[in-house]
Amino acid sequence: MVEEEAKSLPMELREKGGVENNGFVQNEAFDDDGTDTSSQEGMPKPCAVDVDPVAEEEAVLKPYAGMPKEVLLKFSSQARYRVTREILFWLIIAAALALVCATIAIIALSPKCLDWWQASPIYQIYPRSFKDSNMDGNGDLKGIQEKLDHITYLNIKTVWITSFFKSPLKDLGYGAEDFNDVDPIFGSMSDFESLIAAIHDRGLKVIMDLIPNHTSDKHRWFQLSRNRTGKYTDYYIWQDCRQADGSVIPPNNWVSVFGNSSWQFDDVRKQCYFHQFGKEQPDLNFRSLAVQQEIHDIMKFWLNKGIDGFSLSTVKFLLEATHLRDEPQVNKSQNGESITSYSQLYHDYTTTQVGMHDIIRSFRQTMNEFSREPGRYRFMGSGDDEKEDIEATMMYYGTSFIQEADFPFNFNLINMKNLSGNSIFEAVDLWMKNMPVGKWPNWAVGSPNAARISSRIGKVYVNVMNMLLLTLPGTPVTYYGEEIGMENIASENVSEEHVNSDPVVTLPEKSPMQWDGKVNAGFTEGNSSWLPVNSNYQSVNVETQMAHSNSTLNLYRELTLLRNSELPISRGWMCYIWNDSNVFVYVREFDGLDRVFMMVLNFGQRATIDLRVIVPNLPSEAVIRLSTNFSNAGKAVSTKLIQTEMGEGLVLEYKTRKPVHTMEAFRGKCFVAEKACYSMALNLLYVNC
Repeated sequence: MVEEEAKSLPMELREKGGVENNGFVQNEAFDDDGTDTSSQEGMPKPCAVDVDPVAEEEAVLKPYAGMPKEVLLKFSSQARYRVTREILFWLIIAAALALVCATIAIIALSPKCLDWWQASPIYQIYPRSFKDSNMDGNGDLKGIQEKLDHITYLNIKTVWITSFFKSPLKDLGYGAEDFNDVDPIFGSMSDFESLIAAIHDRGLKVIMDLIPNHTSDKHRWFQLSRNRTGKYTDYYIWQDCRQADGSVIPPNNWVSVFGNSSWQFDDVRKQCYFHQFGKEQPDLNFRSLAVQQEIHDIMKFWLNKGIDGFSLSTVKFLLEATHLRDEPQVNKSQNGESITSYSQLYHDYTTTQVGMHDIIRSFRQTMNEFSREPGRYRFMGSGDDEKEDIEATMMYYGTSFIQEADFPFNFNLINMKNLSGNSIFEAVDLWMKNMPVGKWPNWAVGSPNAARISSRIGKVYVNVMNMLLLTLPGTPVTYYGEEIGMENIASENVSEEHVNSDPVVTLPEKSPMQWDGKVNAGFTEGNSSWLPVNSNYQSVNVETQMAHSNSTLNLYRELTLLRNSELPISRGWMCYIWNDSNVFVYVREFDGLDRVFMMVLNFGQRATIDLRVIVPNLPSEAVIRLSTNFSNAGKAVSTKLIQTEMGEGLVLEYKTRKPVHTMEAFRGKCFVAEKACYSMALNLLYVNC
């Protein structure tokens, strides 16, 4: 009876307005098996149960686990759940909007990241002298690939390979016989493709030389042009020459860079062709649109191969005046017939002609076509050295609206006539004060066409020059071997054979890279090398210097690491502090950071300087972060008495809340290329500071 009454209770509750919890109803099949529900007559009358209305309402509103959708919907419409839900909804919407706005603000306020050609030093390789892989005595592309670990060891991420086009190797290979092929002396196109893949696998970038001004006289275009074949007839600059007494009289007094007339008579065409360099290197006619298109196609060929950029050389020679007037003499009293040297004329009609920059801009447009993929910006530098004409050099940057080169290569530090703190300051200041606003500087202290640092200014200054190079603002360019202090080989060691193959004798600075103390300095396993190895290779080599913490190589490596890791040095302000005949002092600062680096570099004799007199509010002490004298690193020095020996360099570090670039006394002495500020609170960079 009790069991039957319990079964009848839910039915009675429904009649009274009670709530049935379906979550606990027994399975109907079980009920059918256990109870006969066909008749209710035998059941006793159920007891009446009184239900409190308030308690009943609470039972209705109280949720429980496993409730069905119909019951859940009853609760969802109640105010306390609906309001909470709406508050959470709008909070989520507000948070999402705030996140989007914050993201947009961060993007809008964040400075442009440095491109790869700005962020890393560039390591310039003369391929014939870097590493020989096949024992023929000539460096090659496979040799470069074998030594890529050396590049990464130096904390460098950009490699610049000088010309390796197929060529008769006149003028060191700068007159191409085929722009779309590799000279066999350096390997094959397959070797080049393998090298590109290996470079990119290491996260490195590679740029190459392109010399568009001229070709070799062995080039197919020249052979077709001298025979007046179709469109190639006007690919070069041809003029009639007068005959007198059995000799050829050129159209004018123009002289080649290498000396003597820049006109050469051709027996096949019976005309003279123009050459700014050697007679084996005829100039292309860039007033021909077909020639311009050929160069664009060459650029596209190598860009499709994976090249990340070009250094365009000799571009100031692309156009010549069409009127063919004689160029003015430097010495007007000199007999014109005696003029044979390039320096004896003003080259008003053979360099930097109207329209030349338009051609360079068109090259830039081709580079931009390959720069649209994120992270694949293609670099373009110009390699013409205008020397005394700084304004002409700056024109290669382009304008605010029309881009040309990312930068013209800067040879000011190479072209100095004498070395002192003042001359270093003048070379740096000349570039910085003339550089257009918003452009990026660069510096080089060595090149394939200049004596090495050790031979040019002395071994004692190698380390301090590298310190200067790697702490100035902008992109440093290091010529292979300068990281270990290589010297020129003696001129008498350059044989007649070398001179004949390369008529302009600039070979002493191209001696083979000194890798170790073994025979031929580890450059080749063959019996000999194309140029002699420097006799000091047993002490000046990579392997030896890697093992000594106080070596030129390890100082170079520490400097590149400092540059890559410290914002003030990689993209901060530079302010001149002091210069005299002995020292050059400057600081590197970054808005928002209280950490400052001060470089005290000695390019003269032993000197002492009181920096506190020069810089107001300078801390009384600074820590030597790096020094060319390794034993001094980490020491604290008084800024009132900074002493440096000849060729010594110090990187001092100190903290201040009054950076030099904010001081009125140094207005006009401070420069910044890619301005940015640092927020310590948010740990991010921003531009509006």
